[in-house]
Amino acid sequence: METKPLIAIVGPTASGKTALAINVAKRFDGEIICADSRTVYKGMDIGTAKPTKAEQSEVRHWGLDLVEPNERFTAADFKKYADERIADIRMRGKVPLLVGGSGLYVDSVIFDYQFGSDTDGDTRSKLMEMTLDQLYDYCIKHNVVLPENYKNKRYVVRAIEQGSINNKRRKTPINNCNIVGISTEINILKSRIAQRAEQIFDEGVVDEATRLSDVYGWDYESMTGNIYPLCRQYIQGTLTFSEMKQRFIVLDWRLAKRQLTWLRRNEHIKWYNVKDAERYITRLLESEH
Repeated sequence: METKPLIAIVGPTASGKTALAINVAKRFDGEIICADSRTVYKGMDIGTAKPTKAEQSEVRHWGLDLVEPNERFTAADFKKYADERIADIRMRGKVPLLVGGSGLYVDSVIFDYQFGSDTDGDTRSKLMEMTLDQLYDYCIKHNVVLPENYKNKRYVVRAIEQGSINNKRRKTPINNCNIVGISTEINILKSRIAQRAEQIFDEGVVDEATRLSDVYGWDYESMTGNIYPLCRQYIQGTLTFSEMKQRFIVLDWRLAKRQLTWLRRNEHIKWYNVKDAERYITRLLESEH
């Protein structure tokens, strides 16, 4: 039996990747590997906009709920996990779909990054003693791409630690891999981000953040990104509900722009709107039969 192609579907937050991947997976007997640095955490369902239980029941999803919020999970961990899942999905004659907006997670798989061992403690201590501005200067001088959550020192330090992988990767994608990017008009993307913010708050993200903070506190990496710090400020009375919502929309839009900046460096991505992307993937997979 011939090996099924790996289809990577990438794009900014709220671009419609999940719905597209589910449609393709249902039609072509595929399984989805979520390449998202936030949805790996258990219990963080609303704030990370995880595929819903209904969506997960339609198509098998991997890469969700892998670790507790107080556990460390790196891009190297994700690559090992994803490589194993892709091999397993193919072995069972199904189509692996790598779907997500975390650029480093996706690139680690499609360009076969070779991660070294973790940085030694002394080096990490020296980096942690530096200010954020000093760390930004270091990143500029050493061509290190800032992480999505670049205001969090631990994320920036980790990006620097992983900077050595830049020369330990393929220049072209791995064999039998097709990368499709979801292109969305800016005004439509902004509207989708605002709509999703309404949904996240309607579904009770503040209650979710409260439950998580009661168990884990606010200081783990999982709790310092995305919407949870805003929920903390609202709970502590330093933001109104309206302010929290508006700030989240602004932060999500900034996230989308950073994701696009990362993705646009990859000349191997074929960009389409959602409908044309589905047509393109359909042609690819139909030619396999």
